[in-house]
Amino acid sequence: MNSLNRRKQAFIKLGKYLDIFSDSMTMNQKFLKLIEELEPNYQKKLQLIHEQILEYIENSVHFNAWFTKDFLIQAIKSIGESLTTEKMNLWLEKHENDINSLKTPKTIGVVMAGNLPLVGFHDYLCVLISGHNILAKLSKDDSKLLPLLQQVLASFEPELENKANFTQETLTDFDAIIATGSDNTARYFEYYFGKYPNIIRKNRNGIAVLNGKETDIELENLSNDIFMYFGLGCRNVSKLFVPKGYSFDKLFEAFNKYSHLTHHNKYTNNYDYNKSIYLINKIKYLDNGFVLLKEDVLFSSPISVLYFEYYESLEDLNKLIYNQKDKIQCLVSKESFKKIEHLPIGKAQQPKLWDYADGIDTLQFILNLN
Repeated sequence: MNSLNRRKQAFIKLGKYLDIFSDSMTMNQKFLKLIEELEPNYQKKLQLIHEQILEYIENSVHFNAWFTKDFLIQAIKSIGESLTTEKMNLWLEKHENDINSLKTPKTIGVVMAGNLPLVGFHDYLCVLISGHNILAKLSKDDSKLLPLLQQVLASFEPELENKANFTQETLTDFDAIIATGSDNTARYFEYYFGKYPNIIRKNRNGIAVLNGKETDIELENLSNDIFMYFGLGCRNVSKLFVPKGYSFDKLFEAFNKYSHLTHHNKYTNNYDYNKSIYLINKIKYLDNGFVLLKEDVLFSSPISVLYFEYYESLEDLNKLIYNQKDKIQCLVSKESFKKIEHLPIGKAQQPKLWDYADGIDTLQFILNLN
């Protein structure tokens, strides 16, 4: 088995582990079967790491109040479902020759955001599967879980043990950089990292286009696109486009799936603050008790607020969206759009391995460094 296949198999086994973990979080028969081929010392090591992951998840809100147990497990489940043999093979098929031709591994610096659990995993995957080394600057808000998963991965493939280094300090001694942040931090990144081969990501948001004929199930799925991870991700829908005269009654009913967000202090504080600002400034809004809908031309809405905009024709809307495509991470809709890819409603938080952030092929960028 060549080096790429060994790395690929290690990630597939990691995916199986994450799938088992998200299903039961116990060292059940599936877990024991997964590790039975490992040497006894690696079996013991993996069992200890498993316990550390469990402990972190049970206490995650003490490190980051936004990282609730449910959303952590959802992030783990989503990654596990993406690392199947079929999906990995499909993703890597066109890149295998370039990966296998790698002679001298380089060090890729990756500045990871901390808005979602494991938000930098795909960059980590791209670097390691390519055969290069990763030097990752972790956000203090998400500094625990990825290093633990690196230990799980290395238990399946010891070759990868020293291929990843994690820090919270300023990055030095790297050959290329991938940095994710806000529009403001992007200017900082461009200043400091501009002389290196780089991918620098800025603010983007998910949007949804409704036609008013969505089923109850589709609207409930849309609520996942909006509220999962408290709406903090770049793939979260933060803006709705709805037809003129649209009634929000059925939509608010579907949103009730996430009414439990009212029990989360930080989310509720944002809701109360935004509502008070709108009241003081006599700004019109719709309110269902835990989210505010405000008519606005902007795409990026605050936590607990969902922007919306009416449209009269899909043709005009298509032009509007296309002209602002650089602000959009993903689009969910039942409708089809010219020159703009869209996802089925409910799939915003389930990106495929080839759904690259900002539409830039991260793996190809890394392979072009060879």
